[in-house]
Amino acid sequence: MPLFNICDLRAALRPGQRLLGLDPGKKTIGVALSDVGLMLASPHTGLKRGKLSVVAAEISRIARMQDAGGLVVGLPLSLDGSFGPAAQAARDWTLNLSDMTGLPAAMWDERLSSSAVNRFLISEADMTRQRRGEVVDQMAAAYILQAALDASIPQARA
Repeated sequence: MPLFNICDLRAALRPGQRLLGLDPGKKTIGVALSDVGLMLASPHTGLKRGKLSVVAAEISRIARMQDAGGLVVGLPLSLDGSFGPAAQAARDWTLNLSDMTGLPAAMWDERLSSSAVNRFLISEADMTRQRRGEVVDQMAAAYILQAALDASIPQARA
């Protein structure tokens, strides 16, 4: 299944369907969920990174339970915006995940999302390092999904 741009992915959803946001970390895959109006992203859960078939089955289960019709996956571009080896690996992972789940996917720039979330958790939420480690991937997934939702709001027709 080819990758979509976020506007096309959003337009392909049935009314009331949600989007799942994914932040694939080294150990944990953060999962976020949009509301049915596609306006707000919220942290949902964290999945242990492992065999893609196991991860795909769990993401499919979440998508069925939440009526999610697509995936928004973080794209780790280099700080200068270039498409390096990490971005290529994430693209390949996303294409395979999309094929295995049957869910269309779009990728969204995730540069500095984990850093922004960590800064927030330290300064605003005053969380311990251990607790931050438990939620940072979920919150980074929500941060990525929210940015994609904000950028893809359909413009009012004049």
